[in-house]
Amino acid sequence: MTGWRSILATLLMAAASAPALAQVSEKPSGAASEEKSEARVTLDADSVYVLQDEDLVVAEGNVRAEYQGRVMTAERLTYNRTSGSVRAQGNVVVTEPDGTQRFAEEFETDATLANGYAVGFALQTPLGETAAANAAQRRNETYNVLDQVLFTACELCEDGSSPTWAIRAGKAVIDEEEGMFSYRNAVLEIAGVPVVYFPYFAHPDPQADRRSGFLFPRFGMSSKYGVFLQPQYYWSISPYQDVVIAPAFYSKIDPRLALDYRKRFYSGDVRVDMSMTNEARFDDDGDRLNNKAFRGHLFADGRFRINNKWRWGFAVEEVTDDLYIERYDIPGQNEQRGIYRGQPNVLLSQLYTQGQSHNWYVDASAQTFDNLGASGDAEDAIADVLPYINSQYDLDLGSYGFVSLTASSAFLQRVLGVDSRRVSTGAEWSTQRVIPGGVLVEPFANARFDYYDLADFPSRGDNERVSRGLGAAGVKMSMPFYRPGRTVDVLVEPTVMGAVATASPNDENIPVEDGAFYELNTASLFDASAQGGYDLYEGDQKIAAGISTVARWKNGVEISSLVGRRWRSENDETFSEASNLDGTVSDWIATLGLNVPNRFSFSTKIRLDDENLALNGIDTSLNFQFDRARATAMYYMINEEVSRSGIRQEGVMLAGEVSVTDNLFVLGSIRREIQLNLNIAQSLGVGYQDECSRFELVYERQGTLNRELGPSESIVFRFSLKSIGQFGSSEFD
Repeated sequence: MTGWRSILATLLMAAASAPALAQVSEKPSGAASEEKSEARVTLDADSVYVLQDEDLVVAEGNVRAEYQGRVMTAERLTYNRTSGSVRAQGNVVVTEPDGTQRFAEEFETDATLANGYAVGFALQTPLGETAAANAAQRRNETYNVLDQVLFTACELCEDGSSPTWAIRAGKAVIDEEEGMFSYRNAVLEIAGVPVVYFPYFAHPDPQADRRSGFLFPRFGMSSKYGVFLQPQYYWSISPYQDVVIAPAFYSKIDPRLALDYRKRFYSGDVRVDMSMTNEARFDDDGDRLNNKAFRGHLFADGRFRINNKWRWGFAVEEVTDDLYIERYDIPGQNEQRGIYRGQPNVLLSQLYTQGQSHNWYVDASAQTFDNLGASGDAEDAIADVLPYINSQYDLDLGSYGFVSLTASSAFLQRVLGVDSRRVSTGAEWSTQRVIPGGVLVEPFANARFDYYDLADFPSRGDNERVSRGLGAAGVKMSMPFYRPGRTVDVLVEPTVMGAVATASPNDENIPVEDGAFYELNTASLFDASAQGGYDLYEGDQKIAAGISTVARWKNGVEISSLVGRRWRSENDETFSEASNLDGTVSDWIATLGLNVPNRFSFSTKIRLDDENLALNGIDTSLNFQFDRARATAMYYMINEEVSRSGIRQEGVMLAGEVSVTDNLFVLGSIRREIQLNLNIAQSLGVGYQDECSRFELVYERQGTLNRELGPSESIVFRFSLKSIGQFGSSEFD
């Protein structure tokens, strides 16, 4: 019904031009049309004639009227020159420039084009939404009333079978000015079966801008908080801001209010996700553990552009107690809200600025952390970063190579433990040359100065100052062998790197903050210092060697591999065995990948013992997708000899979906810690999907135990309908 006024205007303009076309009336089928250029209306018909007594202009047979890209076809069109009314009859189809089509057995309007009706009305948008009604009445320029209406986003079948879902109502109103569809006595039908009755129901016009209104509520049952219902109201405050207000009501505990607010500015945007309640802590059975108190969470972030090179932003992640997020099943904990991402079970708040151009980069940030699994002294030992600064400036020296100048600082402050302040400056030079024989030679050199100011140092009084200069010089050489083929191209490239660096530059007084969990891998195999961060540095003489191979078939299939290891002249005790930089010889490290476009991909990282080639670690992922199946599998293992915890770690994750028919599918997933003989999470379900909807019924189980919150089971039912949105889920623990 949207745009009915313009449709009827088309009919009137086409009919008004009929007297000029009457000179070619009674033309045979398929005769050429005439165009009235001043109105730009084209009218085709088998015959056009005037009934003088009734003062009617009539076009009959294959009527086609076109005006400004809008096309109407009908069997008969009548224009009453006395009253100005227009009537189109017989299989009337109006096609808008955007592809929207409107159908009726009959259209009629008065001279004002404000009032009119349609019989046997239907509408179909380019996105597939369909609305049909026995009759449609237009009461003014923007207000339309439909009787005995049906709305669906599913494709209607020619055999007359029911769509997957539909809203059927005795009466509906389409308000073009507000962009809303409103229904009275509406019923949601699934496959033609009535499921839910709504005395009143409304949703935005699928092609209209956003509108305020109720979203579908969340509902379900849990052993933690009993039966719950969470209605959601979407308030479009302005074109630049909105908020979702969602109070949650529970049968076992007190209500909780959730807000999700967004605002867009000229230079950026802000989002705030928060909730609050006045309730006690409760366990997995819903039993209260202490007295009621104010509890809540706040996730917020903002990003703003200063100019075309600089921006600034902030991120806030706060909770009143450690288990609040898990207790109320609040999503969004591990989202990246700033330039740095927090770790699992760790909340990160940050204030930052960032600048970048073609040859320089700067970022500065202040960061605070909240470990949800730590308390007491462990929580007090977590450092706040006030601030952390990185900068780099690149110089192109032409034939003399490239120079990068760097500066960095990190100020760490703790309640309990060492406070450290570090300032570092450095420079790095490199160039490339191809020498006779096709050998690629890349000489390099780097130097850096670090200064540390350590407070509350445990062994040497209250303050300690440490400074050091370090650097390295060396060369990286590789010789690629390329063999093109009729079906496959092969590239084999042996590479070796040798460097001389500062002897044993690591100082036992420097606390290791940024490199404690670093491990040598193929990405850093040929670096001058394979240790990441600033606190540790790989000194002395070192050699790295490896060979990479890539095979590419003409159909896009690719296999790649890299294997290598690293040697050092001296053993540095500051490197743990887990880092793979201990001793004088590293373990063998390798990667292997296989990619079949749009079908299959496989990648693995392997660490083999340097003495007996025993498997010390492996990290493998596999993805495949075929006509009716898709799956992801991951497996990891870390031997106890190279594990930082000293305990063997081994686990697997599987997830997949198989289409049993064109519409019916089964899905499942499992995350298992093999060493602990524990299924961390698992799910199994069935679902239905077509072009306009998706339904899922899934059993889920969480097997972890976190203090008073233990393993839980749930049955989740969720479904989403095209144009209407997701209805929510029902959970039963």
